[in-house]
Amino acid sequence: MDWRFLMLITCIGNCLMLPVQALPVNISAPATSQRRDVASLQQLAKAITVKVLSGDTWGSGILIRRQGQVYTVLTNDHVLTPGGGKSYRIQTPDGRIYSAAVLGADKFPGNDLGLLQFRSAATYRLASLRADSTPAVGDEVFAAGFPVETTGFSFTTGQISLLLDRALEGGYQIGYTNDIQKGMSGGPVLNRWGEVVGINAMHAYPLWGNPYVFKDGSVPSAAMQQQMIQLSWAVPVQTFLELNGRMVVAPHPVILEPKLPRLPEPTLLW
Repeated sequence: MDWRFLMLITCIGNCLMLPVQALPVNISAPATSQRRDVASLQQLAKAITVKVLSGDTWGSGILIRRQGQVYTVLTNDHVLTPGGGKSYRIQTPDGRIYSAAVLGADKFPGNDLGLLQFRSAATYRLASLRADSTPAVGDEVFAAGFPVETTGFSFTTGQISLLLDRALEGGYQIGYTNDIQKGMSGGPVLNRWGEVVGINAMHAYPLWGNPYVFKDGSVPSAAMQQQMIQLSWAVPVQTFLELNGRMVVAPHPVILEPKLPRLPEPTLLW
């Protein structure tokens, strides 16, 4: 048999056995741009933050990926809980509402993270998730989302006050002074360059139980808990990026959620 023919067959076989890939996201290069002013950051936050309608309530989410007409939204797992795995809609910054479906349920065990997908022909801005971002205590941060007590968008300023060297249950590690209200969970925490460094997850002075428990079951000292209760808490974006790198999904280009609804026209809510 011709050796050139054998080489051709081998090459074709190798091409057919491409490795599976992690979910691609919009990861920015190391920061070289100038710091943004607050007005610019607020405009950016409003463009990348969506309202996640889950059951009879809502939370927030971050636009992180587009593949064709399919968008992926990063949010908290607890934002998805009221929807019972079935009833989800996404309200985009232009006021349109799209049916959505959960992607990769149980892909982030022990971490308060979740993904949704929706289909749209419209063009929406995507967030930048910085892979090498290392937030520090004292860094100024900006948080966004949709509080349930109001119908509008909220943008708050503050700074990082605590960074835990080990995560609390849910993956919470960033303690910051921004005012986070119910409904803002799943929204972005941005740095001065407009990069997502965390995902809003828990507001200060929570009304339920004692959420200040480390993943290994141990608890912080009483003095530390007094500090922690005064702060809002976020899951670091690095946690999502690390776990996303371990996710096994179909190779590109495949729509990852075959049951994703196709709507002729989205609902408008103004």
